[in-house]
Amino acid sequence: MCGCYGLRVNKPGMASDLTRMALPSIPTELSTPVAVVTRYLLNELMSGRWAPGDRLPPERTLATTLGVGRSAIREATAALEILGVAEVRPGSGTYVRDGASALLQKTLSWGLFLSAERTADLVEVREALEIQCARAAALQITDDQLSEVREHLATMRDTVDDHPAFVQADSRFHELIDDASGNAPLRDLVRSVRALLRVWVERALNEGGHARLTVAEHQAVVDALATREPDKAEAAMRAHMGSAGQRLRSVELPQP
Repeated sequence: MCGCYGLRVNKPGMASDLTRMALPSIPTELSTPVAVVTRYLLNELMSGRWAPGDRLPPERTLATTLGVGRSAIREATAALEILGVAEVRPGSGTYVRDGASALLQKTLSWGLFLSAERTADLVEVREALEIQCARAAALQITDDQLSEVREHLATMRDTVDDHPAFVQADSRFHELIDDASGNAPLRDLVRSVRALLRVWVERALNEGGHARLTVAEHQAVVDALATREPDKAEAAMRAHMGSAGQRLRSVELPQP
């Protein structure tokens, strides 16, 4: 045990052992380092090991203990912050929020986090939120923001055969549109839903041909945003979300 934070000592194979903890499970073949870390942190929070106000172990400690990269730790803690159960304080660390246990129990009882049970419902919610973001962004987006969106689209086009890089560029593409909407609550909502669907989005983008289709759909969204016409931006994002939703629903999730 690590005296300061109550972490288990790292052992060979520990990361794979964590995927079998008693949380709503995802199939082993869909497990990612981020999912493994998130599952571990959720278990620790639900167990009461960390009380409201406690600081979580530093990135370096968690990465060493769990045998994953620090980027996986950052993404997992960011997901917990989106859920409202943790607070990331730059230069200080990540802290457990008040009421985190109650919120986690409700979230997990809905079967939303790392579970397939509500995926179809979440896909519909995501579609509606992404469409609204695009519509708002058409009125608010600056030339600099539009240029940055185009840069990430170019990265996607260049990395269709590099799955991790493509997924990262795809995520950033949508985040930039969220930011350009100028609506903070809307931005936070769509990112919450997107975080919950992350595993399935990554799997869908890895299916044959889906990456290239996504690039073409994103190009249509960029072209529509460039017109600064909300109706065109809405139509382009609606078409993209309709296609993306079909891809997500077609992902085959073997039974754990």
